[in-house]
Amino acid sequence: MTTTAAIPASPAEVTSTWLSAVLGADITEVTVTPVGTGQTGATYRVTATYADPQAALPETMIVKLPSQEEEVRQRVALAYRAEYTFYTEVADTLTVPLPNWLHCEIDRNGADFVLLMEDLAPAVQGDQIAGCSLVEARLAVQALAGLHGPRWCDPGWLSFTGATMPRADADFARGMGDLAKMAADTTIGRLGDRMSEADRTMLAEAAALVDPWLLLFPDRFSLLHGDYRVDNLLFDPERTRVTVVDWQTLTVGLPARDLAYFVATSLTPELRAAKEQELVDAYYDALIVEGVTDYDRETCWQDYILGMMQVPLLTTFGFAFAAATDRGDDMVLAMLERGCRAIRELRTLELIREQE
Repeated sequence: MTTTAAIPASPAEVTSTWLSAVLGADITEVTVTPVGTGQTGATYRVTATYADPQAALPETMIVKLPSQEEEVRQRVALAYRAEYTFYTEVADTLTVPLPNWLHCEIDRNGADFVLLMEDLAPAVQGDQIAGCSLVEARLAVQALAGLHGPRWCDPGWLSFTGATMPRADADFARGMGDLAKMAADTTIGRLGDRMSEADRTMLAEAAALVDPWLLLFPDRFSLLHGDYRVDNLLFDPERTRVTVVDWQTLTVGLPARDLAYFVATSLTPELRAAKEQELVDAYYDALIVEGVTDYDRETCWQDYILGMMQVPLLTTFGFAFAAATDRGDDMVLAMLERGCRAIRELRTLELIREQE
């Protein structure tokens, strides 16, 4: 690939020279301050001073860089490649609300990565542990239809190479099933008595069904966010708009997996149980607006129930293969407790067994 400037290896390398090169403007000064951190990378706010005060470019921007640890960069390079592919090849074919991006680049097969995008302040990130409100949830499920609907069952997804998890075939499902059992065992072992006995049992039973679950309804698919939860959403202060971020876990599969994962992990169990039918209906109605046909409301509800398996699958994977943090442990506990309760109440495992 032809590059305009070396990809910054650290926030210290986000300089006026680099920013001038990628934006095509004369920038005399920049300041870089952290606004978020994670196990696989970090984000920073960049404030720019332009030589021309009338320059039609933003004063502040957000830059996303990979981990500063080379071992972590290499291990999660697939995630960086997914986000690069999403913004450069996929984003403009969908209607999901996204930040405007200004520059995105990778090198070394994904080990080097940078994403420069608009600063959405004063929008605020959702709080995974506290959970979201019903108003926020409605915005989120309607936005999700803008990811799934425009290219519902598009054959192009079957050969899409940018996903971290492609649509499953028998061999892939078998391998994921084995990994799911390992991740569940690791999660149960590390969290121990912080999880209830019922939830530990549920995780083990769910992991044993990942293989057949991944192969259900192969003719119904779309691109999935993969980790669609309130921590990866930004809301304006009036809660009238939502923006979706963090596109590093792209998956091709049953669309309602994203829906179920969001509702189960991002709402308190009481709010989820009271309002989930309303939220599934809002998602379905938004899909119809997007042009989806040959998909009825009852099937959407069934897919939502089946999609609950995304909670233990992704949550245990993330927990088992990432560095532990206090907030991370608390977040995983909340997500698994909510997800396991939803699986029990909706009888997800029984429905999977009926479909086998």
